[in-house]
Amino acid sequence: MDAALATALGVIGSAVVSGAAAMYGSKVAGRAQREGNAVTGFNSLTDQLQEERKELRTEVATLKTELATERAESARLRLIVQSLGGTP
Repeated sequence: MDAALATALGVIGSAVVSGAAAMYGSKVAGRAQREGNAVTGFNSLTDQLQEERKELRTEVATLKTELATERAESARLRLIVQSLGGTP
């Protein structure tokens, strides 16, 4: 085998190994990118759910206050009806 043939085979072998390494590296990078996107999406969804939960807690507190006010008004009106001789 002469030097030119050995050099050519070496270059071809190096190209094959380099190509395989590039494909593997691309595959690993793609997987890391997908995992990163999944984590980012999960974090975004979690933030949105926490914000929604906070808003719902505020709404529940407001509704509880309104309910207590309505019950107090109902009790007051019952007392007025009873004082006038009626039955609630």
